[in-house]
Amino acid sequence: MSEMYRLWPQVPSSETDWLTELCGDGTTGFEPPRRPDAVWVLNAMYEHESGPGGLSHHELRQAALAAGAIEPARLGNIDLEIGTTTGGGLGRAEHPGPSYRRLRWAELSARCGDPMVPEGKYPSLRCFPSARLDDSWPAGIRPPTEGSLDRPTWDRLVDVLVAHSSEGPNTRVLAYYNPLMLPAVDFDDLHVRTGRLGDAHALYDNPDADFSPSNLWPEDRSWILCTDYDLWATKVVGPEHLVEALLRDPVIEAVRLPWTG
Repeated sequence: MSEMYRLWPQVPSSETDWLTELCGDGTTGFEPPRRPDAVWVLNAMYEHESGPGGLSHHELRQAALAAGAIEPARLGNIDLEIGTTTGGGLGRAEHPGPSYRRLRWAELSARCGDPMVPEGKYPSLRCFPSARLDDSWPAGIRPPTEGSLDRPTWDRLVDVLVAHSSEGPNTRVLAYYNPLMLPAVDFDDLHVRTGRLGDAHALYDNPDADFSPSNLWPEDRSWILCTDYDLWATKVVGPEHLVEALLRDPVIEAVRLPWTG
C-alpha cells in the first residue's frame, strides 16, 4: 500500500460542495475569487546550458521520424503525429537534469519582449508567442507543463503554506483531484483526500493521478490553491501576508493578475 494512501485517506466528495457554491463548475479545478488577495504561482521552465538552440522541438522530432530513429505515435488507427510538436507536456514535471537551469518567466519576457502573461489572459500556452518557432518551442527550452505544478515548485509552495497556516505542519487540509486527471473519469463521485499539510509533499506522488492536486485548502478555508487542468500556473487566494510571502520568495516565481478576479 502506498504511503500516500495511508497519510491521505479518501473522504466524501461532498467536501467540495462549498467550492461549487463559491466557484461554480470544478471539472478542470475550482477557481476561487480573491479571499481577500490572490497571486499566481508560475510553473517552472528550464533552458539548456547551451541556450535555446536554432531548432524547434517539432523540427527535431520530424528529423528523428524521417531517420527512423523513433516510431510514429499512434493510438489505435489514429495518427498522433498530425499537428505541431510544441515541446510542452501535461501533468507532473521534474527538474530535467544538471545540463539545465531554471529559466524565469521574467527573464524570458525581457529577452523576447512578450509580457509574462498578456493582459486579460491566463498563464497558458498563449504566453510567449515570440519565443516559439512556428508554434513549437526551441529545443533547448523545456516549457511549463499544463495542469500540474512541477515538483520543486510544489515542494516549496507547501513549505510556504506551512509557515503561514494556523497549525503549521499539523494544519488539516483537503485535496481535490479533478475527474480529467484520473484513470476512471467520474463527474459525480469527486476524488477528495484529507491529511496534514506537513505531509502534502507526498501528494505529488499520488498513484491515482500524474498531477499535483487541482485544489488544496485547510479546514478553516483561510486559503485555497487552484491548479487548472489547462493552465501553466496555480492560483493562490488568501490573506495578504501569504500572497506577499509568495511574491518575495526566492524559489517561487509569482505574479498578481488583477483581471483574473
